[in-house]
Amino acid sequence: MAARKTAATRKRPTTKGAASAPAKAAAAASSARSTGAPELPQGVRDLIARSNRLGTDPTITNYGGGNTSAKVRQLNPATGAEEELLYVKGSGGDLGTLKASGLATLERDRFVALDGVYRGVEYEDEMVELFPYCSFGTGGATPSIDTPMHGLVDLPHVDHLHPDAVIALACAADGEKLVEKIWGGTVAWVPWKRPGWELGKAMRDVSADPKVIGAVLGGHGLTAWGRSSDEVEKRSRKIIKDAQKFLDRQSKAQPFGAEVKSRKALPAAERRARAAELFPHLRGVASADRRMVGHFTDSDVVLDFLSRRKLDQLVQLGTSCPDHFLRTKVRPLLLDTPFNAPLEKVTARLAELHAEYRAEYQGYYDRNATPDSPAIRGADPAIILVPGVGMFSFGADKQTARVAGEFYVNAINVMRGAEGVSKYAPVSEADKFAVEYWQLEENKLKRRPKPKALAGKVALVTGAASGIGLAIAALFAENGANVIVADLNLAKAAEVAGQLGGPDVAVGVEMDVTDNDAVLAGVAQGVLAFGGVDIVINNAGITRAGSLADTTVDDWDLQYDIMPRGSFLVAKATEPALRAQQLGGTIINVCSKNAVFAGPNNIAYSSAKAAQAHMVRLLAAELGDIGVRVNGINPDGVVRGSGIFAGGWGASRAKTYGVAEEDLGKYYAKRTVLKEEVLPEHIAQAALALTNGTLSITTGLMVPVDSGVTAAFLR
Repeated sequence: MAARKTAATRKRPTTKGAASAPAKAAAAASSARSTGAPELPQGVRDLIARSNRLGTDPTITNYGGGNTSAKVRQLNPATGAEEELLYVKGSGGDLGTLKASGLATLERDRFVALDGVYRGVEYEDEMVELFPYCSFGTGGATPSIDTPMHGLVDLPHVDHLHPDAVIALACAADGEKLVEKIWGGTVAWVPWKRPGWELGKAMRDVSADPKVIGAVLGGHGLTAWGRSSDEVEKRSRKIIKDAQKFLDRQSKAQPFGAEVKSRKALPAAERRARAAELFPHLRGVASADRRMVGHFTDSDVVLDFLSRRKLDQLVQLGTSCPDHFLRTKVRPLLLDTPFNAPLEKVTARLAELHAEYRAEYQGYYDRNATPDSPAIRGADPAIILVPGVGMFSFGADKQTARVAGEFYVNAINVMRGAEGVSKYAPVSEADKFAVEYWQLEENKLKRRPKPKALAGKVALVTGAASGIGLAIAALFAENGANVIVADLNLAKAAEVAGQLGGPDVAVGVEMDVTDNDAVLAGVAQGVLAFGGVDIVINNAGITRAGSLADTTVDDWDLQYDIMPRGSFLVAKATEPALRAQQLGGTIINVCSKNAVFAGPNNIAYSSAKAAQAHMVRLLAAELGDIGVRVNGINPDGVVRGSGIFAGGWGASRAKTYGVAEEDLGKYYAKRTVLKEEVLPEHIAQAALALTNGTLSITTGLMVPVDSGVTAAFLR
């Protein structure tokens, strides 16, 4: 390789009456980084477009998996000289959503020159620490471990992908022979190597042969290259298509063996009901070391796999591709009880299997760990398989749990392909451990942002489509919780859930808190969405003002049905999940200062709120044995954003107090010590303080949020 010219020996181009080349280059680079798209070199724009196309096709790669790159020539603003730059997807990014900000940018000649200081495979990890020294400008995103696979290949465009069809060949016992049979030498076979400099050198060597368009990486995936973005994409797609055609043509009829009748899928309604019943128990198992959120999958692919004779054998072999087992752990936990067994027998067997799994995982760690290995990260399963019902996947948040499930579906597809034409033969236990407990992966985990206060917690909020409930739901989501937005109006609940971030953050459920069946159905739907429930906010309410003479029996019954009875029904419906998870929890009744203040013409509402408040004390005493804290909040009248006040209550109260309805909030504020209007956000902040660990051993408390109504002071 020719020596790289220094800045001092380069001739700087000059122009008269115009900006210098370095200035132009600097301006272009600044514009590119601020706007992200128009000023980028065409090759980089092609790279981003190609990445997005490849990344949104699940047959090509999975979320966060794979990486792509392009090499382009650009002016260096610091020198005015043109040089070759490597743009490559950065660490932790996703191809389907890749933007310019997600690319690492390196000076390629400096990157290639690192080969001169490479000390061999046992020192491979230290190379990653040198990547930033090759950065162009600010360098963009953090370069990934796979960067050598791109930087050392001389062709301008490289794709590294994880398509199921190709990984099936990569994980077949005779994968090398199959690759030769399908492509006759135009696609190379590279035996398993952990991502890094050695794998990059292997890619450089095989790509030097002009007839070779790509390589199948044993136990890993696919890499292809080309002279243009269009050419490499066509080659990647061709290799994947060829692999899939071969599997379709050559596969045996039943790769997973015959169907086992006792494991045949339950009908859909029964299946989902059983899943909701089991989920909190499974979440407790997955959360023994740290709290997890769950995701449920009962797709045809999963249910078919769970019904087959080879299930037990294949589950023990575990997943193969590094992207798979980094998300799923080396193998799932298989619940082997009949799906119609009594719940107590299922949970007893689950406890046995969990103990066995933890012991096995500890053994796996102990057999493979070295003094330099990161500490064990937890011995609980990330995937739990229940024949007849489906797959339950777990992660620190909903997206992680969902993606773990998606990766195990990829693993099922890989196993089917490999078993169809050969035998499924994943990489060895030692190789899996070397990736799972790789110090570079540990460093990546340490770079993650600190979890938010409610991360990993699931909150059910009733009456959450407006007013206080909406404010609580929004603040909880902002602080990392998954939220079950429960409301009588399903359309509004779904709209709020979408505004909070969609299915990975919130789900809208229809819930009439006066109807026990509706409450049970809504709780089950929420549990099925996130795996359980940790926080219950009984906020749904209504009022019908009136004196004793004016209050009808129907008015009385309606308010008692919604508030005391509704709080009772919701607490009763969620208690089994809270108990099954063994993770503690919090219940909050949003009551009212009227619970202790005898306001005029409000007999039904005020006494109903008093009943809700006393329920707090009763439940706090009863549920403390499972670590569930129960507290209440007593707000003063919250006018702004309130569905109750907008529904006629505001006009009634304004008439009682002799003020204009639009001035009711100000009227309430004037009678308080602090003279501040009480807003939904104030109640939400109180609810957050009661759930975020600030008051971790507080239970049975009523928290006034009323700006200081002296007549409602607790004593």
